[in-house]
Amino acid sequence: MNNLPIVFIACRVFEKLLARRLPAELKDRVAFLDYGLHANPKNLRKTLQAAIDEIKTPSLIALGYGLCGNGLKDIQSGIHTLLLPKTEDCIAIFLGSDETYRKEFNAHPGTYYLTGGWLEAGSDPLKEYEKYVEKYGQKTADFVMNEQYKNYKRLALVGHSEEDLAEYRERAMRVAEYCKQWGMAYREIRGSERYVKRLVEAATDLSQADGAFLVVPPGGKIEGWQ
Repeated sequence: MNNLPIVFIACRVFEKLLARRLPAELKDRVAFLDYGLHANPKNLRKTLQAAIDEIKTPSLIALGYGLCGNGLKDIQSGIHTLLLPKTEDCIAIFLGSDETYRKEFNAHPGTYYLTGGWLEAGSDPLKEYEKYVEKYGQKTADFVMNEQYKNYKRLALVGHSEEDLAEYRERAMRVAEYCKQWGMAYREIRGSERYVKRLVEAATDLSQADGAFLVVPPGGKIEGWQ
């Protein structure tokens, strides 16, 4: 059993999932960081490290992140123990396991995934395009977007219930309409809360942190994806 105080630091895209899974005594011990930090791995690493270092009491810090393209590489645990999902991409957390993500990736390469959390955070191709047009003009925006998305074949909305899918379907369909220019087909996928549930369970009992998780002891650091 873990006798350390438990703290969660997570990307804001997981806010609703964690809210459904955290026990009452932990709901006020979670901090959410801006999704936009993913745009610059150095900023993500710096901000997350600062959030960890601000905690002065040795704690078990559960991170609601995948390894995010090595965005978490070299994060130092300091006086703490870090716990995080062992997956390169956080879409695996929404799908329920890294195994499920790998199967989906192998069956349907070239998929751009949407979730409610990402849509609320303003992260989708249509929102990106609107920002680029405002900043650079339409011609440059069209070029940049085509370079980013020309190899994608599918746009998939991941929801954890029919209510989830219904809530975000209208916005996802608008994104899908925009993405038709690259031949993306629209699909809806039922994800699973299993990975988030297991993260919460492992935080309260480290003996449950099996191969699906990384545990970084005090004085250690997060290694890159291998």
